[in-house]
Amino acid sequence: MQSHLKKLSFAGALITLGIIFGDIGTSPLYVFQTLLVEGRQVNEALVLGSISCIFWTLTLQTTFKYIFITLQADNHGEGGIFSLYALVRRYGKWLAIPAIIGAGTLLADGIITPPISVTSAIEGLSNVPALASSFVPGSKLILGIVIGIMVLLFFFQQFGTKVVGSAFGPVMLLWFLMIGVLGAIQFVHNPGIIRALNPYYGIHLLAVHPRAIYLLGAVFLCTTGAEALYSDLGHCGRKNIQVSWIFVKIALIFSYLGQGAWVLMQPAGTSFAGVNPFYQIVPYPHLFMIPCVALATLATIIASQALISGSFTLISEAVSMNFWPRITIKYPSNIRGQIYIPSINWILCFGCIAVSLYFQTSEAMTAAYGFSITIAMLMTTILMYYFMRYVKHWPVWLVTIILCLFITVEFSFFVANAIKLLKRLFFVAFEGGLIFTMYIWFKARKINNRFLNFIDLKDQVPLLNALSADTSISKYSTHLIYLTKANNARQIEEKILYSIMSRKPKRADVYWFVHIETTNEPYTMEYSVDQVEPGKIIRIEFRLGFRIQPRVNVLYRKVVEDMVARNEIDIHSRYESLNQFKINADFRFVIMEKFLSYNNSFSVKEGFILNSYFAIKKLAQSEAKAFGLDTSETYVEKIPLVVKPVGNIILKRVAAV
Repeated sequence: MQSHLKKLSFAGALITLGIIFGDIGTSPLYVFQTLLVEGRQVNEALVLGSISCIFWTLTLQTTFKYIFITLQADNHGEGGIFSLYALVRRYGKWLAIPAIIGAGTLLADGIITPPISVTSAIEGLSNVPALASSFVPGSKLILGIVIGIMVLLFFFQQFGTKVVGSAFGPVMLLWFLMIGVLGAIQFVHNPGIIRALNPYYGIHLLAVHPRAIYLLGAVFLCTTGAEALYSDLGHCGRKNIQVSWIFVKIALIFSYLGQGAWVLMQPAGTSFAGVNPFYQIVPYPHLFMIPCVALATLATIIASQALISGSFTLISEAVSMNFWPRITIKYPSNIRGQIYIPSINWILCFGCIAVSLYFQTSEAMTAAYGFSITIAMLMTTILMYYFMRYVKHWPVWLVTIILCLFITVEFSFFVANAIKLLKRLFFVAFEGGLIFTMYIWFKARKINNRFLNFIDLKDQVPLLNALSADTSISKYSTHLIYLTKANNARQIEEKILYSIMSRKPKRADVYWFVHIETTNEPYTMEYSVDQVEPGKIIRIEFRLGFRIQPRVNVLYRKVVEDMVARNEIDIHSRYESLNQFKINADFRFVIMEKFLSYNNSFSVKEGFILNSYFAIKKLAQSEAKAFGLDTSETYVEKIPLVVKPVGNIILKRVAAV
């Protein structure tokens, strides 16, 4: 996204409507309907109390927590749980756990939000008199349309959203205007519904209603897009989000007030089973219902698109921060930050289709919706405590009050949504798999890094110079490049020297050591060059933001081109026959991939983590491909990982027979 669109402007605000508020903006399609279903006996107390709970949830949770406070936790303009983790991770090693849980549950939301939103929209066709008999909620026709829309949505991800993305803002502007106007019309007919904004009605409903816990779980659905709102901060900028939210919240409140007003105007004893007040307040349904459903469908597709894009970004950050195996990441357009991850795309696609087939109706889906997001919000709150206290340096008393408020609200929602656990066993394996993979990958990397031994590079200069000059050894490559994990510019791993010297020594004219530092900033692209031994031993330090993919081959070539332009190095071939014709020299990368050695005797916990890690690694992208290295220029060397060598072997020698 261009930087000028992050500044407060009409264009920026319009784009914000299309990218940020799709999920939370389409919630009126199903939230109030779910409250009527859960409340069972519909009366004035239920209607006023439900809308009161919705209003104050949007005020406390969305406006106060996310719009006012959490958006301040921008990492150089970027948001999301990993951006927040990058800001606070130095204040506690254990903070990786809430970051992992929050990211895993947020990703799991990606397989239920698109189905519930799109299904709610398409079910609106049942309110068209001429179509009512065909478009019955749960029918094969509706399921077919929903699945068809989602398959197309995921199919077109590979091409990017550059072409259709410009239409997202205007469509969502029309959507919010429509829901606001429809609600305002009903509000004018029954202005007494304004009483619902009094918190007394919400508190009273939760205090006396026998199904208060179920109602609270349904109320939470009105704010489910808030976490995704923070994740998309980098696309639009804080000011655009905060100003746009004023318009969005007004439209949402009018929509809920209008639905409540319509319900209260119905005769006593009216059954609301299978009735969606959102569509009932549409005037002249034979004229306006189909355009209304069409706009709702477009809005839900846009909401789903934003969630899918957010999932790609989240996984990309997880890869950069060593929480996820390296996987294929593509760039379908020249828009900064827009990526496409095939594996995640099709996992989400199949998950959404399975959810649609399993639950069939939006009413059934809402019964299982919300649990994951409450956990994600609680994890964000934990990380936000460290941000407010140690990054912003807010006083302890203020941070404590804010934390208690958030924990009270979110834990109440967590308890309310916990009763949905049995209805959502469908998702447990998916959520568990995501969190398990992140945890295993993170812990295994920590164990792996314990056994990295570093040596001083300066001490190895005489040895490398002698090897380079030894013509009795056949030349392995003119330029030999190793990737190093040594943060200290004067060190390299001991295993790199072993690789160069052991077995058949790897003689080269120039030895390069490339190190990649992932910065806390999202889009940093910097490098420095240290000629440890001019023209012989060179170290390159890349500083890349956590949203930049380390395509080493491309980056390294760029560095070499810059060094040639500065006359810092000559890359012409060292072979006499080729040098006279100014042929460029050969370059070869060496990638060292570890495998778990049989010579290990470790604890049950470490054994489980490492065996799981290497099992997952088989499914992941190779190191060479992950770093964007051409196979013709790359040699992959297998290195055994020995965590704890097998000891106490008692072997007795006997005389030969």
